[in-house]
This record gives sequence, C-alpha cells and structure tokens, in this order.
Amino acid sequence: MEPSAHVDTFARDNLPPLEQWPVLRLDDPGLAYPARFNCAAALLDEAIDAGHGERVAIWSNVDGEPNATTYNELRAMVDRWAHVLVEDLALRPGNRVLLRGPNTLQMAAALLASLKAGLVVVPTMPLLRAKELKQIIDKARIGAALCDARLADELNRCREPGDEYFAPDLAQVAFFHSDADDSLDTRAAGKPAHFDACDTAADDVCLIAFTSGTTGAPKGCMHFHRDVLAMCDLFPRHVLRPNADDVFCGTPPLAFTFGLGGLLCFPLRVGASTVLIEKLTPESLLQTIERFRATIVFTAPTFYRQMAPHVARFDLSSLAKTVSAGEALPDATRALWREATGIEMIDGLGGTEMIHIFISCAAEDIRPHAIGKAVPGYEIAVVDDAMRRLPPGTVGKLAVRGPTGCRYLADERQKTFVREGWNLPGDAVYMDEDGYVFYQARADDIIVSAGYNISGPEVESVLLEHEAVAECGVIGVPDDERGQIVKAFVVVNPGYVADDTLVAQLQAFVKSHVAPYKYPRVIRFIEALPRTETGKLKRFALRTM
Repeated sequence: MEPSAHVDTFARDNLPPLEQWPVLRLDDPGLAYPARFNCAAALLDEAIDAGHGERVAIWSNVDGEPNATTYNELRAMVDRWAHVLVEDLALRPGNRVLLRGPNTLQMAAALLASLKAGLVVVPTMPLLRAKELKQIIDKARIGAALCDARLADELNRCREPGDEYFAPDLAQVAFFHSDADDSLDTRAAGKPAHFDACDTAADDVCLIAFTSGTTGAPKGCMHFHRDVLAMCDLFPRHVLRPNADDVFCGTPPLAFTFGLGGLLCFPLRVGASTVLIEKLTPESLLQTIERFRATIVFTAPTFYRQMAPHVARFDLSSLAKTVSAGEALPDATRALWREATGIEMIDGLGGTEMIHIFISCAAEDIRPHAIGKAVPGYEIAVVDDAMRRLPPGTVGKLAVRGPTGCRYLADERQKTFVREGWNLPGDAVYMDEDGYVFYQARADDIIVSAGYNISGPEVESVLLEHEAVAECGVIGVPDDERGQIVKAFVVVNPGYVADDTLVAQLQAFVKSHVAPYKYPRVIRFIEALPRTETGKLKRFALRTM
C-alpha cells in the first residue's frame, strides 16, 4: 500500500488482514489512477479545470424556490468549510467524522469538505436514533460530527454523560444549516475560498459506509479514495453514459452509497447537475423531474410503482433514463413504468460492501427477467457452497470481484463475505450462457417447502400483477409438514376488501401464473410494509410479525 497521509491511523490499522481481502481487479483501462490523489479534488476541482466552473452543480430548494449553485460556488463553499474543519475544529487526516443530514446542499458540502481535508467520512441516515448512532460512533471511534441543526436532538443524546446512549468518543459536534454564531455556515463565511486538498493516497480510507441493516446488525464497509472514482468510472461510463447536459435527481439519501454515487459523485464526475431535495413523495418526485427538467432518476422499485399512475399529470419530456436499485425489480413494476412513460428501466444490483452497482445493462440490452450482466471491470460467477462454479441455468450463490470489494471494519463477518478472493453478497442467482444474471432471492431467503426451492421475490412479482395488490412481501415460515410454507404480507389498493375472498383470489392468481407449489398458503393483510430509509423491504422484520 502507498504511504498514508493519515495522522490518525485508526482506519488503516483496522482494515481486515490482507489474506481476508477480495481480489482487486484494477486492469480496466478506465481505472489507471495515480498512486496519490484526493477524490473530492478529483470530482470537483477537475470538473472546474475541464471548463464546467459556471455550470450548475447543485440545484436545491430555498424557501420553496429553486436555488442554483455553480461548480465555482460549490468549490468555494467546500474549501471554506474545509478550513473550518482543520483550523477551528482541529481535525486531522484520518479522523473519522460522522455526517448527519438530509439531501441538501449543506450535506453535500460537508461531505466534500471532509474528504478534501483527508478525513474519513461516516455518513448516517437522517432517521437514525441515538441507540443506532451510538453503535456507529463506538464502532468507528468517531470523535467529531457534522450535523444538520434540525437533527440535533438524537445526536445530542450521545453527548450527555447521563444518557444511556452516551458515546464517550464523540468529543465535538458542529452544526450546519444554521445562522448561529458557531455554526459551520457562519464560521465558514470568513474563511478563504481556497483550500489545498490533503495529499491522500489512492488507497487511503475515505469512507466508512454502514449497511442499512436489512439483515440485522449494521456493518462498517471501508472504501478508499480510489473506490469512489471507480464507482464513477464503471457503471456510469459503460451503462448510464451521462454527460454534462444531464440533470440527476432521485430519492436515495447521500448517506447510502446508492445516493452518494447517483446523486452526487456521478454528476460531478462528468460536469453535470444534480437536484438535492430533502423529502420526496412519489408525486413530489414527479414534480421535481418536471420543474428541473431532470434527465436521469435514481430511486427504488416501490417509488416507480407508486409514481406510474400519476405520470400523465406531469411533463416528463426531459426524462431519458431511470435507474432502479436497492431491492429486486419486479417484472410487473418494470412493465407498469414502461407503459406509463415509454422508458425501459435500467436495473442494477450493487451493495454497500461493493460501494455501488456491479451488475446492470443499458436499456437497449435488457433481457426479460434478468438484472443484467457484469458491469465491465467486474467478474461474476455462480458457485456452490464449496466455491465450485455452477453451469448456466443452475441456481447458486452470486460471487463477484472487481476494482472494489468488501473490507469490513473490525468484523468477523469479513470471513463470510469474502472467500477465496471472491465477494459473496448473499444473493441466490443463476446465469445464462450469455452472462445475464437472474435474481432469485437473498441466499438466506430462499424458501424450501416440501423439497421445492421457492424464490420470495418471484412470488412477490406475480402478486404485484394483481390489481388489488399495492405492495407485498413474501417470506418462508416454519411448518411441521413441509418444513416451510410461503407466507405473503399484502397491502391492498383502495377500493378492495381485505378478506378471505380476496385471499382465495390471490392464491388462485399465483397458481395460474407460476408453478402451483409456489403459491402463498398464508396471506396476511397489513397497512404498510416495514422498510429501511433506503426503501428496502425489512424481511427480518416480517419474520417477527
């Protein structure tokens, strides 16, 4: 590894042993990075050097009105904030800094300023509570936090010695999105508009991204400055193909790597614009596309399904590409969106451990029911429990390797995620002879009933084709006779009665569309499905209901 710029060496010291790392493939010609660079400078300063200084970098809402921040203005803001971090807060390269805020200009500036100063950013979801924040602070030994002033309450509990969620490592907090005398905004106003980026190594840790917790206790995934650029230079370049005239928008939080890439890093890498809006509903996302003439949208399948019925009320003529990720994209949702907009969805499979999407394909290359193929730069295999490759058409465990990969922060689960140099994200898939990947379920969500393997997402996709079903989640539950049976949790559309008659109709519907043994023997109607902030279905929560 290149000599580190970090004075605080905690991050590098707590990387897994090298023998537990995945193989890192850096042979793609688009990944020929220098040994030393700072990813924030590469994203922002290089865009300005390329002539994009007066173009809009970030659109935001200020008192309900569109606010444009150019690349030159964003860099001046970021550099002033970096001076505050180094001079006023006395933070040093390698210090971990927790970031807490919704999708705003200020959150983007806090993130970029921290990276430029050589800090290790730990972005967190806005809805996390003190208990969850303490777990992250303790795990990553975080000494400072930058927090939107409107989200102070839960974080302040971590600063109170008498509180059950007191986190002793958290020595200081600076608030932003505030006009208080000691806020980041106020302090930065008097700072110089130029900051020399920290001379970080390409393999210095710059990001600890905590998983969203769909499978239990969150894990800290450590990524390098090199990884941030790699996520910008593979999926976007080969599949999304954006340019400087594009306007990005969407729902994933910047604290989630899906949002960090899609709503900040990808647009900056090509000199494009991004729209950062704090809270979006399906209707307000459509309004945002219309208002800002957005061309590329990132969101989860649930949002596309909920937006489709309202599309006709909005001018979406600017919209060219829509990206779905975060959970499996049901065929019914893909078809519904295509019928409503004429746009073929770009599906993607990624993960916090891999930083972003590694399986996808351009809209014109899709194959029915498939997610896509390995993004150039990545290699995909389907393996059995002994890590032997399986032939095309055989369901097994997804294995992937490429320029990014899993490096957990001090976590025994590293040995489970990485085996023989391959990352094992925990997905059950099969691959056809042309390399297209077909998702079945999370490997631990395959339902085994009377000897049959059943994919929960496949049953969900069928149920969603029924006009009465708004949302659904399918799991396996124990059964004395069959080992497991299929159970569906269903949210019904307005105008339908959730009763035994509808249960029978839905069961018959599934039997008529897929093999009868896959039908849900139990259906429970609920008001809403449990989801993470990123829109993922919490299957483990369904199991406790």
